[in-house]
Amino acid sequence: MDESRGTDKSLADETYRTLLDEILSTKLAGGSVVQERRLADRLGVSRSPMRDALGRLEGQGLLVRNAKGVLTVRIITLADYLSSMAMRLLIEPSAAAQACEHIDDARIADLQAMLDAIAADPDPDPAFVWSFDHALHQGVGEASGNPFLADTIVQMRRYTTIFERQRKLAQRKPGLSDHQSILEALKARNAEAARAAMTLHLEQARQNVLASY
Repeated sequence: MDESRGTDKSLADETYRTLLDEILSTKLAGGSVVQERRLADRLGVSRSPMRDALGRLEGQGLLVRNAKGVLTVRIITLADYLSSMAMRLLIEPSAAAQACEHIDDARIADLQAMLDAIAADPDPDPAFVWSFDHALHQGVGEASGNPFLADTIVQMRRYTTIFERQRKLAQRKPGLSDHQSILEALKARNAEAARAAMTLHLEQARQNVLASY
């Protein structure tokens, strides 16, 4: 591979990850106009990797064109949230059950340590709480052994995460007991318990959102 092409790809990947994180954290809020040149200047990259990163995000549905054809950050509606959560309820309990067979003890221990740190901290950093949530749900997807299922979980969680964060619906310590039940089932390699714990966790998250309306 040409060295310059490799550098461009690396920059595009880094730019994509940065923008994805800003969208998921709602630093780039829904409805915001995406100005390629301004973003490129802010991140200190040329317009080529920026254009590549924006194209990927648009392809994933996180950036959309408004009626005037202007690129904007997608606004995640309640309908989007509920549809995404319905998909998660269909597949994540099965992923959790399958993960019992494949997830390694070290990953479970890391997740438990993160959850213990959140529980012990009277005012945990929200970024760390979200990092744990991401690590748990993505870890379950990856450990399911089904890459298509894992990818769908990642995609659906993006919509639910953005919605919850843009409306500031997450609690300081959301779902501690739910998450602990999931980890206990994974530790015990109890597939049916993991399935039930994940179902309960997602359903309670859905109900909490509906209760806020």
